[in-house]
Amino acid sequence: MSEQQSTEPTSSHQTAHPFRERAASDEPVIIKLRGVSKTYYRGNEAVRVLEGLDFDVPDASFEALMGPSGSGKSTLLNLLAGLDKPTEGTIEVAGKRIDQMSEAALARWRSDTIGFVFQSYNLLPVLTALENVELPLLLTNVPASERTKRARTALRIVGLEDRVDHFPRQLSGGQEQRVSIARAIVNDPKIIVGDEPTGDLDRQAADDVLALLTKLNREMKKTILMVTHDPEAAERASIIRRLDKGKLK
Repeated sequence: MSEQQSTEPTSSHQTAHPFRERAASDEPVIIKLRGVSKTYYRGNEAVRVLEGLDFDVPDASFEALMGPSGSGKSTLLNLLAGLDKPTEGTIEVAGKRIDQMSEAALARWRSDTIGFVFQSYNLLPVLTALENVELPLLLTNVPASERTKRARTALRIVGLEDRVDHFPRQLSGGQEQRVSIARAIVNDPKIIVGDEPTGDLDRQAADDVLALLTKLNREMKKTILMVTHDPEAAERASIIRRLDKGKLK
C-alpha cells in the first residue's frame, strides 16, 4: 500500500436523516493545513512540538498517523479536531478556518463535525450503552424520542443492538470500544478521529474495531484520522503519514 494513495472525492455533510450514504462532492479536500507549528512553554523554555506542516486530507479518506512517542501525533490530532490551536499557520476543516474560531464557536463546530474515539473508551460506568451513546445529543435540541432512535441506530450500525441495556462492566473491551464508536457517529459527523483506538484491545477485538472503522469509511464515507503505533492497524488506512520530531516524513 502506498503512503500517499488518495481516494475518490465524496460529499460534504448535509442535514438530512443521519447515517445516510453520501453523494459525490465538489470539494475533494476536507482538511487543509498550511505552515502549522505548535510550541508549548515549560517555564521559560519553548518546546517546539510541530514544525511548519503543510498537507491536505482528502474527503472520505482513511488516514493513519504513525511515529515514535513524543513525535507530536496526538498534538496534531488535537489541532485537527479543534481541541487546540496552532502557534503558527492555518487550519481549514470542512470549509471553516477553525484556527480563527472562538471557543464557543469551536464547541458548536466540534459537536456537528467531529466524532471522537479514544483508547480508554471514556464510557460512563453508571450509564447503559444506549445512554452513553445518547450523551452527545444532550447538547443539541434533538427531542428525547429522536435521541433514543438515533442512539439505537448507531448501536445497530456497530453490531450491538442486543446490548443497549448493558452497562460497560457487562461488556468486553471490544464491545466497549464499539459503543464509543456508536457515540462518535450518533451526530453523523463528517470526521472521526481516533487516538490509539485499538491500543487496549487484543488482536481479534482490534481487528473487529478496524473492520468497523473501514466500513464507516467505505460505506458511510466518513473521513477517519487515526493515530496508531500498530502497523497492522495502519495498513487498514488508505493513506499513512509518518511524523517524527514534529515533521512529516
